[in-house]
Amino acid sequence: MAVFFETYLSLPGWLALTVAAVIHCVLLLHLFALSPLFFIWLERKVAGRIQDRLGPTRVGGQFGWLQTLADGIKLILKEDLTPTAADKPLFRMAPYIVFLGSFVAFVALPFAAGTTSGGTFSTWVAQELDVAVFFMLAVMSLEVFGIILAGYASGSKWSLFGGMREAAQMVSYEVPMAICVVIPVLVAGTMSLSVIGHMQQGWFWNWFLFHDPFTFLSFWVYFTCATASVKRAPFDLAEAESELVAGFHTEYSGLRWSLFFMAEYSSMFAVSGIAAILFLGGWNGPIPVTSYLGIDAMYAGRFIGMLNFMGKAFFLVFVMMWVRWTLPRLRIDQVMKTCLKYLLPMSCALLLCTAVWPLVFPSGVLHAVLGESAPVGRPLGEVYPLTTTAPPSVDVDEGQARGSSGKPRTAYAFREGAR
Repeated sequence: MAVFFETYLSLPGWLALTVAAVIHCVLLLHLFALSPLFFIWLERKVAGRIQDRLGPTRVGGQFGWLQTLADGIKLILKEDLTPTAADKPLFRMAPYIVFLGSFVAFVALPFAAGTTSGGTFSTWVAQELDVAVFFMLAVMSLEVFGIILAGYASGSKWSLFGGMREAAQMVSYEVPMAICVVIPVLVAGTMSLSVIGHMQQGWFWNWFLFHDPFTFLSFWVYFTCATASVKRAPFDLAEAESELVAGFHTEYSGLRWSLFFMAEYSSMFAVSGIAAILFLGGWNGPIPVTSYLGIDAMYAGRFIGMLNFMGKAFFLVFVMMWVRWTLPRLRIDQVMKTCLKYLLPMSCALLLCTAVWPLVFPSGVLHAVLGESAPVGRPLGEVYPLTTTAPPSVDVDEGQARGSSGKPRTAYAFREGAR
């Protein structure tokens, strides 16, 4: 986008980057704010179906489309109270720390990527990072600081218990979740989400989910840990209204209370997006329709890819809701036991087996059965930096080019024959 402003509108480089950054922030804020509106409505309808009732049916027509919007207006109009015993600066600061920890993760989350007609690699992402996976996990882990502050600063024992539970739970479950993230990173040989998603193009059997039995199992371990990391039932012991009133946000009301839930639903989409890219092909559909239509190098092809990616992420969010209204809440000792006694050893074993698997099947099981050849050591592709010059007519993201002045830029090139 910055390249477009600099090339076609003749804006100075610093101004083009500033305008592009503002536009990206506005788009991400809209996604961050509007996706919870839909997810809250969806959860109410899912809960209604599972409990044999209708859910919202009055506000906004037959299906209650505007129920969440009405609730948001109600929260804005509510009085913002601060307890007398609260540590007021920390109490006010905590919701915004949680909000930023969830929002900043979207900066590195790609929604589509592909090779343009000019042979360059274009990504639909706010900021392309070579360590996008590490960045997203790091900034999302900052959310726990806001929750601990909320529990400590509220001056309530129920809030403090909830904050301590969340600290123990999130720190514990982040370990097996990160190990499960390392498994597809080990298969791909890169931490760039854009490149990992691009490696899985083609038919659905190219997805890392079907790369070997251990990546298949690691997806389910990751999804379980991700569900716990975003405080969803049956792992929502930090809130646990049957035990702690409302947990760490007991003393919050109005807009600050809504920030916690905006962050929770947005984090659900973020961890689901990571799962979609690492295991489910990202923006690549199960059938390479865009390749057959010859539009994979066009804007329309990347737009269809974005719809594929968001559809997969939305489906995983739906599964989290399905699990919440199906399974009962665990006790805190059961939550910790599940992580430390089962999920952590399983993730370590899966990582070890994934590292050994290429020694047994260097070309992968499908390639061995079909008699095809594949790159040894990099089952689906190999990535290396390539210095080139982007012509003005090429659609290039600002994170991968500096403009049309002929300065070198870094692109990703795939070795010939790699998938």
